[in-house]
Amino acid sequence: MSTSRLTVPQGRIALSTSSVYPLGVADGFVMAERLGYDGVEVMIWTDPVSQESGALRKLVDHYGIPIVSVHAPTLLLTQRIWGPEAWPKIDNSVALAEEVGAQTVVVHPPFRWQREYAAEFTAGVAERNTRTDVRIAIENMFPWRARGREMQAYLPGWDPVGLDYDHVTLDLSHTATAGSDAMQMAEDLGDRLAHIHLADGSGSFKDEHLVPGRGSQPCADLLESLAGRGYTGDVVLEVGTRKLSIEQRELDLAEALAFARLHFAASAAGR
Repeated sequence: MSTSRLTVPQGRIALSTSSVYPLGVADGFVMAERLGYDGVEVMIWTDPVSQESGALRKLVDHYGIPIVSVHAPTLLLTQRIWGPEAWPKIDNSVALAEEVGAQTVVVHPPFRWQREYAAEFTAGVAERNTRTDVRIAIENMFPWRARGREMQAYLPGWDPVGLDYDHVTLDLSHTATAGSDAMQMAEDLGDRLAHIHLADGSGSFKDEHLVPGRGSQPCADLLESLAGRGYTGDVVLEVGTRKLSIEQRELDLAEALAFARLHFAASAAGR
C-alpha cells in the first residue's frame, strides 16, 4: 500500500494590517499573534505607527512576528501620505522595508492622471530594484466600471502580465473584479510572481476582499499549484472586515488562515 506525502512550501502565510481596518497596525499584530499567522504585511496609511520603523520594530520584538512586506501608500485613500509626489512614496516604502526586515514592497500602478509618473514608472521601478534586495512587486488591478461604462484608470495598465516588471503581486480579489483568469495569470507570470494577496470575490464590480472560499476565485487551486511548483514567496491574507464585530473579525481571519494552511501544500507524489 503506497502513501502520498504532502510537502509544505517555505513561503509564509501572513496577515495584512488592512484586514483589521479601521483598527490600527498594533491591532494587526495582536490578531496575527493570537491566530498563529507567520508574519504581517504593513499597509502604510494614516496610522502613524505604519510610517515609523522604530515603532514597527518594537511591535516585531514584542509579538515575535516578522514584517514580511510593506504596502506602499499608492491607493486613492493614501495619496496625501508622504507628500503629493509619487516617487518619494515608493522610496520611503523601500527604506522602511529595509529598516524593518521586510522582503517585499507592494505597489499599485500609477493612476491615469499621474501622466509623468506613469511615463517613467516601469523604468523607474526597474532601476530601483537594482538598488535594493527588497522586491518592488507591482500589483494587478482592474478596470473601473460605472453606469455600464468601463474606464482604464491605470497606466501603463491594470494587468501586469504583459508589462516589463521584475516582480508582481497577484491579488485574487482584483482578478475577480477584473474578470481575469487567476490561474492563467500565475502561469504566465512564472518566476516573476513574487507575492500573493489571498482573498476572494464574486465577480461584481466591487473590490470585495472576501474570505477565501466564499467567492468564485480559484483560491484553493492556486495555492495547491504554487505549492506544487515550489513557490517561495509569501501569501498575505487581505480580507475586508471593516463592518464586522470584533468577534466576527477574529472568526473570519481564523477561517482565512485555516483555508490557506489547508491548501498551501502539495502531494510529493504529484510533483
